[in-house]
Amino acid sequence: MKQQPVDKNEIYDQFARLTQQTKDLVDSVEVLSDRMTKVLAENARLTIENEHLQSVIAQSHEKKQEDGLSESRKILQKLYQEGFHVCNDMYGKRLEKNESCTFCLDAIYGRQK
Repeated sequence: MKQQPVDKNEIYDQFARLTQQTKDLVDSVEVLSDRMTKVLAENARLTIENEHLQSVIAQSHEKKQEDGLSESRKILQKLYQEGFHVCNDMYGKRLEKNESCTFCLDAIYGRQK
């Protein structure tokens, strides 16, 4: 059996194609690496922000549990103590002297969790 001569141009062309494919692959890996770095940085930022928000929420719940009222209900309580209705029907109207309103009291103290 006679061996056919090697086509040097074909080998060179094949090597050139392989070299270009390798360069393209390296470029793609670099782009992907940059994108992944950005995603990981965003993930770290969001993780820190999430932890901060959870801390704020936990502090809010602790403060609410200490005195039993949220900040918004404390504001309603103060308005009520100053003589104003805080219920839906009469909000902002003056209470009569020594008047109490069950609806206002329910708005301030009712349905607490």
